[in-house]
Amino acid sequence: MTDRRIVFSRLLQILCLPFATRSTLALAIAISTAQAQEAGSDESTVVYPASFFEQYTPASANDMVTRIPGVTLGRGNNHGGGRGLGTSGDLLINGKRVAGKDNSTSSQLTRIAADQVERIEIIRGSSGDMDVRGSAQVVNIVLKESMDTASISAEISMDYHHDDTLDPGGSFSYGGQAGALNYLFNLEVDPRYNAFERTEYNYLPDRSLSEIVLEDSYRDQSRVQASMNLGYDLARDRLQFNALIGDEDHPYNIDRSILRAPAVTDVFRHEWENTENNHGNWEVGGNHEHTFLDGSRLQFLFIVNEEVRDSVRERFTVRTDARDKTSFLQSDRTTRERIGQGSYSWRLTETQDMQLGFERAQTILDTRLLVGSATATGSANAAYGGLVPVLRSSNRGSTVEEMRYEAFAVHNWTLNPRMSLESTLLYEDSTISQSGAASRERDFQFWRPKLDYRLDMTSSLQLRATAERQVSQLSFESFTATTNNQDNDKDTTSGNPDLTQEIEMRYELGLEYRLPNDGGVLSARAFYRDIDDVIGKINLSSDPMKPESATGNLGNGKRYGAYFDASARLGFLGLPEAVLTASVNVFDSQVFDPILGADRRFNGRGNGSLGFRHDLPGLGINYGFNLQTDFHGGDKNVDVDTLEVGLPGTQLNLFVSKVAFQDVTFRLEANNVLKSEFCRDRLRFDGLVGLGTLREIEDSCSAGGGQKIALKIRTTF
Repeated sequence: MTDRRIVFSRLLQILCLPFATRSTLALAIAISTAQAQEAGSDESTVVYPASFFEQYTPASANDMVTRIPGVTLGRGNNHGGGRGLGTSGDLLINGKRVAGKDNSTSSQLTRIAADQVERIEIIRGSSGDMDVRGSAQVVNIVLKESMDTASISAEISMDYHHDDTLDPGGSFSYGGQAGALNYLFNLEVDPRYNAFERTEYNYLPDRSLSEIVLEDSYRDQSRVQASMNLGYDLARDRLQFNALIGDEDHPYNIDRSILRAPAVTDVFRHEWENTENNHGNWEVGGNHEHTFLDGSRLQFLFIVNEEVRDSVRERFTVRTDARDKTSFLQSDRTTRERIGQGSYSWRLTETQDMQLGFERAQTILDTRLLVGSATATGSANAAYGGLVPVLRSSNRGSTVEEMRYEAFAVHNWTLNPRMSLESTLLYEDSTISQSGAASRERDFQFWRPKLDYRLDMTSSLQLRATAERQVSQLSFESFTATTNNQDNDKDTTSGNPDLTQEIEMRYELGLEYRLPNDGGVLSARAFYRDIDDVIGKINLSSDPMKPESATGNLGNGKRYGAYFDASARLGFLGLPEAVLTASVNVFDSQVFDPILGADRRFNGRGNGSLGFRHDLPGLGINYGFNLQTDFHGGDKNVDVDTLEVGLPGTQLNLFVSKVAFQDVTFRLEANNVLKSEFCRDRLRFDGLVGLGTLREIEDSCSAGGGQKIALKIRTTF
């Protein structure tokens, strides 16, 4: 098999010789090398040696991954989302995942210098040897084995925003290997400044203009983060330790002018809003794996982290000679996690593997919400910004804690050289307790089975079918009262301690076709989900004329759709170094909404994207664009007294990169080139939606967000 594929690859090069350019030949030789390595291993794994990427002069592992058609990281990756560790993911480094969520492997790709990478593997099959499961493909970054190497990567950046603001940033990474020890240290300043201009037109039910609201807002934010990853390899043991600490305190200011009809040229009221955000996080994680003489593996992972999200918002009415404070809102939120997972994997037969595991996860959310108002009756209080406290039972501090235990078994069966079946059975037992504004304790038990079937119809065409029972992880913020930053007429949102999980039966069927000679990837997936206890807004009103709502369970629903993705090299147009990517995703959904008293869509209509990248290796230049758009129609956010439809605009980002002085990369990016606006239509009712009468129509659009030009200079030495 190996010899036949190599001979075919060489014949293809000879047939292409009369039409080949120098870059085409370089690409063909690199492809044949990759194919030869692939042929010597599992046919469902595609291998790209480091030599394949040399012509592009990459600076980091991320630069290398972006040159591979059909690779999209993030699908099925549990890191950074949800609670617990689980077994899902789509990225490995040296065949292992990192015991981290904020400090995940995906964020390390830009920190790993390209000269440390030996090869990149695209694993399309299912195997008991992998530390992650559940993704259509897994990217494995294999680093060079060297007794003593080290490299430094540095990047400086400058963002120029549409309001003439300059925002600097940068990162510094030091990584390498010393004997059995491998290490990576990183310090990063990520600029996150943003500014918006929002215009809102308010109409009466008869469509006559009643008010115009003009807002200028800006967020002066930079995330400062330091991280480290250490690994130590022994004969049969592998140790990893990871740590991260970050800080992103920042102010958020809004200057608001309200003009009333009929004289909409004069300011009726001028408001100033200032929010001081105290945001920070830290995380420590580790992993110990022992491999026995018979090849079986025992592994233990742990994570301990904390995230603080505190804010104080003050609103003022601005007069000519003074500012009068009208409202005060303090929201304090701290989330802590303590997670431990152990697993044992072994081979049952030549074609079957087994993994048994157990996970314990404790998640704690502490919240406090203080609301003060200048219009409330009572005595002023300094803790409420010098205003009168708005006394609500939900304003007192609350603590929500979940103690969760999971036992899981994973059986991987290679039915024949082209067919595999992975079966997973997970049992979850959890207790969620709440104290403070509400005192409650509830127990939950769930069985979560899953089947993942894969068939390599040819070495290029793969069929995948999955069926699983999934249970959503609840947002603890929905249990307690929280700040409402989306509606100026509502300072807070009530909590619901009776919220329960969504339970889904998921079915998915997919096809992936890899074009010959690394020409690209075409894929299509169709899915259907039957959902119990869909989460949305529910009515808590005791008086129909004083609506109150919270996040709750609506009832049963369904969701279905399809994903279509294409990534192809444009060699047939004489541009073998150019890659065109496109995706079209279409969805539909249905649930009965008790507030509306009718069925409605709850998952959007879908989206599309188009991307282009062209490398000119001889000049050290690459350039391209990314275009993204959403499909609108029918989906709306329903609250007890409002109906809202969001209309995001089409986003276009451009980039050009140049490698100069052999190892210095200059990259220029232009984001939101089309100056897209995010628009929103909101209908307000007197009384409940569906029963009350229409009171006001809001038509608003925000501009400027994300519109910037960024220059990045990166080098490795």
